[in-house]
Amino acid sequence: MTVGIGGFINSGHPMTLVRQLITDGKRDLVVVGAASSGLEVDLLIAAGCVAKVVSPYVGAEGFAGIGPAFRKAAQDGSIETFELDEAHFYAGLRASAQRLPFNPWRAGVGTSIPVVNPAIKEFRDPINDELLLAVPAIDIDVCLLHAATSDEFGNVQHNGTRYGDTAMSAASDKTFVSVERICSTEQVRANPLATSIAGADGVVRAPFGAHPFSADGFYVPDADHIKTYLVAADTWLRTDDREPLEEYLDRYVRGVVHADYLDRIGHPALLGLNEF
Repeated sequence: MTVGIGGFINSGHPMTLVRQLITDGKRDLVVVGAASSGLEVDLLIAAGCVAKVVSPYVGAEGFAGIGPAFRKAAQDGSIETFELDEAHFYAGLRASAQRLPFNPWRAGVGTSIPVVNPAIKEFRDPINDELLLAVPAIDIDVCLLHAATSDEFGNVQHNGTRYGDTAMSAASDKTFVSVERICSTEQVRANPLATSIAGADGVVRAPFGAHPFSADGFYVPDADHIKTYLVAADTWLRTDDREPLEEYLDRYVRGVVHADYLDRIGHPALLGLNEF
C-alpha cells in the first residue's frame, strides 16, 4: 500500500494517524512524504513499517539535518529510496492527479538524475523534438493529512499555507484528515474560499493531533519532545542499540491512544506550546 503523509518538516503532520499505523503493525508501506518530510516518516521507518520512501527530503531542519532512522535504513539498504527533487515530486503528483502516466519536465535534463533514479527517463517530445524528462506519476492509495477544521462531511479548511497537502490529496484515491476542531457546515459556508479539500473520505477530531510538530494557528513544535525522539533514534544510528528507541515507541506510540499520549506529554508542556 502507498500512503501519503502531509505537512512540512516540523509542521502539520497527522501524528495521531501516523502512530495508529504503527500500533496496527503495518509493514512494507510505500510512504510518500511531503516535498520536505519531517520525522513522521523517520518514526515510521524506526518502527519497521516502511519498505520505500518517496520524498526529496527527510529531516528536521535545525533539530536534525537528516532523519537518523531514515539515514540508517537507507545506508543499510533496508529501505528503498526514490531519488527526486521537489519539482519532480510535484510533477509526479500532478501526473497522478491528471490520471497521466508521467509529467514532462525540463529541469534536470543533462544531470545524473535519470542515472540515480532510472524511473525518471529522458525522452524527446514529439512536438519540438526537445530533450525532456518524463517524471512518473506518484499514485497514492491513501493520503493522511492534518488541518485546522472540518465539518462532518469532510469539507476541510487549513490555516496557513496548506504546504503540499492539496496536491497530495489530488493524487490519492482516498483522503483522511485529522483536525484540531470539528465545525458546523454553516461555518464552512461562511468562508468557502478557505476550504482546501472538499469531501474528504474521513475526518478525525484530534486536538494536538500534529504533536510534537506544530499546527498553524494553534501551537508551535515541541522542541523538547522532538529532541527526546532524536536522542533515541540517533543512538540506533550510531551504535545499533535499539533499546532507547524501543522504550520511546513503547511509551509514546505502540498501543497508546491519543488521550493517553497527551497525558504522557503532560498538560503543562502542551499549554506551553501555545502559538502567539
